[in-house]
Amino acid sequence: MYNDRGIIKWAPFDALVGFNDLIKEMLNNKNKIEKPILNEDRLEKMDRIIKYAINKNLELEITYYETGFIKIIYGYIKKIDIYNRNVLLQSNFLIKIDDVINLNI
Repeated sequence: MYNDRGIIKWAPFDALVGFNDLIKEMLNNKNKIEKPILNEDRLEKMDRIIKYAINKNLELEITYYETGFIKIIYGYIKKIDIYNRNVLLQSNFLIKIDDVINLNI
């Protein structure tokens, strides 16, 4: 009768402690990109879009940069905090103004 040793049989493949964690971290860092730099025209266009969306209460597609990755979120703007440079969405999601890359209605 066969007696399975469970996870013990895989121990030789994980002999280097922390090796798997290092590989995962390296793969994650490999996919990271630098934050894009926006020109004045794009900043002005995004400013107009934000003002229009707030006045008409429209949902925005917000593309933003976070820790090496470009992310997209959809939502309505609840508040813009100029002093702390944050955008608060109605879902209580907070985005730094400097991290916003693109806006679409």
